[in-house]
Amino acid sequence: MSNNEVRVVLKLSGEVLAGEAGSGIDPATLSATASQLVRAQKDGAKAALILGGGNIFRGLSAAAGGMDRVTGDEMGMLATVINGLALKDAILRAGGDVQLFTARPLGPIGKPYIRDDVKKAMDAGTLVILAGGTGNPFFSTDSGAALRAAELNCDLFLKGTKVDGVYDKDPAKHSDAKRYDSISFDEMIEQKLGVMDLTATLLLSENNVSALVYKMTAPDAIYNAALGKCDGTRIHP
Repeated sequence: MSNNEVRVVLKLSGEVLAGEAGSGIDPATLSATASQLVRAQKDGAKAALILGGGNIFRGLSAAAGGMDRVTGDEMGMLATVINGLALKDAILRAGGDVQLFTARPLGPIGKPYIRDDVKKAMDAGTLVILAGGTGNPFFSTDSGAALRAAELNCDLFLKGTKVDGVYDKDPAKHSDAKRYDSISFDEMIEQKLGVMDLTATLLLSENNVSALVYKMTAPDAIYNAALGKCDGTRIHP
């Protein structure tokens, strides 16, 4: 199978749109991200894009401050829709073909998530943005993205992070941290590496979907990730 035939779920943190500010949406960063995705689309990418909402609102942080957890998660899911709308607009302005699907019906904002409709769009080469998480509280963005990767029969789940792969300990705090070229899901769980939550890890492992953790700020990282060919740590079932 060539890279262009790989069907991928590309999970990006909301911060990827925030730029150096760390919050909100930075127009220049948004435009650069969209440009990489449109280039990948023109080179044959078949990708579903899932954005977090942490640049706008974090449900867990709000719950820790006393807010009802379900309410906080609902707000977090809406934050991902805002990011999805921004990215859709940027992709269209860059000349790409994109559709936005939402986990809950949101009228004219996006199409309701229907698995077969999303698969048809991906098969046609359309970039798809999947917003609103799973539509249910208590699921992280990683878990929602892993669920979609399994549902859509994707070959690869790609998670962009601030570092270039999976390490045995935090490389920002430990100069002797060891980077893995590849590791199994079982090994990751056993070592409690915390790259993604347990629900996401088990969903991917049990449905035979490999994962790749890469540095999302590296040059052309998002372009390469959309094509399923970026450098990073491969996590296998």
